[in-house]
Amino acid sequence: MALTRDFRETVQARVQSDPKFRRGLLSDAVEALLAGEAALGREILRDFINATLGFPALAERTGIHVKTLLQIFRPKGNPTATNLFNIIACLQENEGVQLKVVA
Repeated sequence: MALTRDFRETVQARVQSDPKFRRGLLSDAVEALLAGEAALGREILRDFINATLGFPALAERTGIHVKTLLQIFRPKGNPTATNLFNIIACLQENEGVQLKVVA
């Protein structure tokens, strides 16, 4: 199901104005990935990236070409574990948080 532009804009506005929501969104993305819901996790991460530092800045910080990043976060994207973990580490650093896995 594709999200409407208005919904995406609403989420982006909330991410930019509400740090707790922003951190929750990052946490939700990682939880989705860990639960095996890769497409959902990548979609949430894409929205998070667009609403925070953006793909060009992420490319600069991770050393991953911006076109590669855009491909990773397409619906059929298939990132390597190395790229995905580097991206998540960069997003955590940018956000000033460290996510932890609890069994």
